Amino acid sequence: MTVQSLYTAATGMQSLETKLDVIANNLANINTTAFKKGRANFEDNFYRHEVLPGSEDQQGGRTAVGVSVGLGARVQSIQANFQQGAFQQTNRELDVAIEGPGFLQVVDNNGETVFTRAGNLSIDAQGRLVVGSAGIGRVVQPTITIPNDSVAIQIGTSGVVNVQQQGQTDLTQVGQLQLATFQNPEGLLRLGDNMFAQTQASAAPVTGNPGSVGLGLLRQNALEASNVEPVQELIDLITTQRSFELNSQAIQAGDQVLQLIANLRR
Repeated sequence: MTVQSLYTAATGMQSLETKLDVIANNLANINTTAFKKGRANFEDNFYRHEVLPGSEDQQGGRTAVGVSVGLGARVQSIQANFQQGAFQQTNRELDVAIEGPGFLQVVDNNGETVFTRAGNLSIDAQGRLVVGSAGIGRVVQPTITIPNDSVAIQIGTSGVVNVQQQGQTDLTQVGQLQLATFQNPEGLLRLGDNMFAQTQASAAPVTGNPGSVGLGLLRQNALEASNVEPVQELIDLITTQRSFELNSQAIQAGDQVLQLIANLRR
């Protein structure tokens, strides 16, 4: 039994180590545009059943409760929290924040469509709207090309992109931004670079213009901030550290009992 306690406490330490990794990642991305924090969920491991509930006892009756010894804990899942982050006013005409549900659609190097809530848009050498990253610029879908003589760009709440060209006073519509939503956004696969990929768990995306049923609106000259709450993360960090210490003390206690047993012959 004492040996079992060592292994059981070790599963708790391994699970808590994963939670520490999640908290560290949340804190590291506290300033990442539109970052969605993660949360580690736990579940108990399987049990060693010595007496099942309802088993026949020596008097011919039935036991009201059984004897089951738990064998520790494990990480069940790491969920992404898609709660809306705060808005940061940037006064940059190519910055857009998504107010409500929805993701921008972009194409990666492999030609596959991926999704992001980071609206720090740029214009590439071909004049297309792209979402930039440290490595590449991913073209926004549907493709929108900005004329090279544009002097002002206006992005409406419904995603309509208008430009004012040099020498003109009227606005010209050059494209329509669309958003995608998912039945289960928590089932999306994180890719890094503020990007998510569709999976079987998320289901297929439903696309439409911002403001339509089930989709949010766009806010120009602003960006969505990370939804990480520093105070809550620090509280979780402290409680996780204390839980880790308690599991380590359980291992030390088991080791001391084993040492006593080993010294019985002396």
